[in-house]
Amino acid sequence: MKRTLVATAIVAAASFAAVGARISPAATATCGLKAPIKHVIYLQFDNTHYRRDRPNVPSDLEQMPHLLDFMKSNGTLFTNDHTVLISHTANGILSSLTGLYPDRNGMTVGNSYGFFGNDGATHFSSSFKYWTDPVDATFDPKPNMVTLGGKNTPAPWVPFTRAGCDVGGVGTANIELENTATNASGDMTKVFGTGSPEWNEAVANPQLAQTDFVGIAIHCGNASSSKCAGNATAKDDLLPDEPGGYSGFKALFGTKYVDPAIAGGKPCVNSTAGKPIADPLGNCGFPGFDGMFAENTLGYVAAMQENGVPVTYGYLSDIHDCHVPNTTSDAFVSTAQGPGESCAKQQLAAYDAAFDHFFTDLKAHGIDRSNTLFVITVDEGDHFAGGTGTPQPDGTLAYAHTSCSTLTACPGNQIGEVNANLPPLLPAGTPSFTVHSDDAPTVYVAGNPPRTDAAVRKLERDLGGMTLPDPYVGGGAPSPITVALADSVQMQILHMVNADPARTPTFTLFGNPDIFFTAGSNPTCGGNPCVAPGFAWNHGDVQEEIGNTWAGVVGPGIAAHGVDAKTWTDHTNLRPTIMALTGLKDDYVTDGRVLYEASSSRTALGANATNKALAVLYEKLNAPFQQFANDTLAASTKALQSADEARYTSTETALTGLAKRRDYVAGKIKTALWRATFLNKPPKASLVRNWVTAGNKVLAEAAALRKGA
Repeated sequence: MKRTLVATAIVAAASFAAVGARISPAATATCGLKAPIKHVIYLQFDNTHYRRDRPNVPSDLEQMPHLLDFMKSNGTLFTNDHTVLISHTANGILSSLTGLYPDRNGMTVGNSYGFFGNDGATHFSSSFKYWTDPVDATFDPKPNMVTLGGKNTPAPWVPFTRAGCDVGGVGTANIELENTATNASGDMTKVFGTGSPEWNEAVANPQLAQTDFVGIAIHCGNASSSKCAGNATAKDDLLPDEPGGYSGFKALFGTKYVDPAIAGGKPCVNSTAGKPIADPLGNCGFPGFDGMFAENTLGYVAAMQENGVPVTYGYLSDIHDCHVPNTTSDAFVSTAQGPGESCAKQQLAAYDAAFDHFFTDLKAHGIDRSNTLFVITVDEGDHFAGGTGTPQPDGTLAYAHTSCSTLTACPGNQIGEVNANLPPLLPAGTPSFTVHSDDAPTVYVAGNPPRTDAAVRKLERDLGGMTLPDPYVGGGAPSPITVALADSVQMQILHMVNADPARTPTFTLFGNPDIFFTAGSNPTCGGNPCVAPGFAWNHGDVQEEIGNTWAGVVGPGIAAHGVDAKTWTDHTNLRPTIMALTGLKDDYVTDGRVLYEASSSRTALGANATNKALAVLYEKLNAPFQQFANDTLAASTKALQSADEARYTSTETALTGLAKRRDYVAGKIKTALWRATFLNKPPKASLVRNWVTAGNKVLAEAAALRKGA
């Protein structure tokens, strides 16, 4: 393990060091994007599908024709895109923003994660925190966004602000404040400081502070036209671990300070529907993450773009839940909707209308595909846990939104995931453990024993052989709960082990996608297991419908290829593609590669045969949903389920060796592709031949291990 991995770590760590000349903040007068690009608009949906969830119901994108036609007619829509593991909102967004897999951006488990604290107990933390927040000020002070060497992951706005561009964040994970916490590691403390007026507001009225300070931000360049220039409300934009240094930059945090800067001094920004964007109580400002409907997100993005913020990142809340404002909590109550259900259809129609207005309004302001790079994607795919909707006179489908405790007798149109509390379902003597509750639960055994511990191995076998009734399969017939198992050896292959060892779970169970697993209190739906109708869209897991996503790219340098269902790609490829098109570069080697297949010419973006072939091989070796990962996960699963400890040891030893060799070859290839694109230094043909030979040998041995395990 050590020599190859250490060598790879040294190479990777070096990739975070300074590369190329630094742009002095004071020397940049305007936004220095590569002509003709003057604007970058990045949008990331939550749980929105290109493929149909039911054959007789148009897909989400089919029900948003103004968006779908925009991507198909003007650019390239990749429909064989993939998320990362574990596939959640935080992981999907942050891998897309950074171009780094979770082992290098920190979010190996999300949207929250467990960690073994320095007090010996298991704790949990939200993945959604401001970029520089720690895991926990007391129990694990490492960065939440942790990368190699225990450092803070480089921030995605830095190349743009160094080039003089203001960068807007609209609800996008961790580039704005995520909470109003005033404890030692809270966002209000981290950015504004204890005792500040903003911090005091969060103490006195956290609901109003959410509206005023969370979810919206502008990271400023140092051009004289910047929104921070001469603005007394701008705060220092602190990134102490940023490669090459980052000082003298400012940012505006929260709508209280951003809205006046992009709305001509007015306190409110309008949605695409022409209404002031406000919280459920009517206060101008951030409406909450569940309130980031298309009309609100696109309203903010348009206001920023049309008022001097040329780079924007926006998040759009999911349309598979019905979001209803609640004035008591000043938030939204969200309940699951099935495919074709009335509220989901209404929300999709509203999203489509918002995109129609958005594209029309931008064009009227001179912002269109001739001078703007549009990147539009989604965080993860989702599995619908539910039955068949009942047709209604108005053309919608109806589902049974009631709990079902007898899983062999649920209605045919039942909606809701099966809730299962694992500890009571296991035999006596099972060691104490907790999980990150999920369709793919990560398991944390008390005391953090080694993976070879006899009690851990028995728990893996017990879970690996467990069956539970599934009302959506065979009328409630017993179904295996486990699809795959991975301990720390396989999790490292899947990029699920980061620089903070306290966060490495004992093992991960990739489960039946109809089931949501917990470890603690029994479900509230009348049994264990039972169906609770409030949630019905499961993700995090390894099924293709969950891993498969989509990404559309439109703008200068991008060909109008329409739908590309052939090219295999994943989230990490978006970042280097954006950097290459805008003429900028990160201070690190990304885990992704440029999407040569979208290039408008055979020579642009390094779109030559060698680079394309290397990219295909690299993804087979390194991507979490590709060949090497699939084959090794299958071998890992058989080993962890086996009672033959010699077989287990042999397989784990083989996986460890394959991981070392994979890391070495994949590291060489990704560095070569990055250097070819951003340093104009193509790899030598002899090296390419060596990498291809070595990479194909690793793939063949992984396939053989799967077959023989």
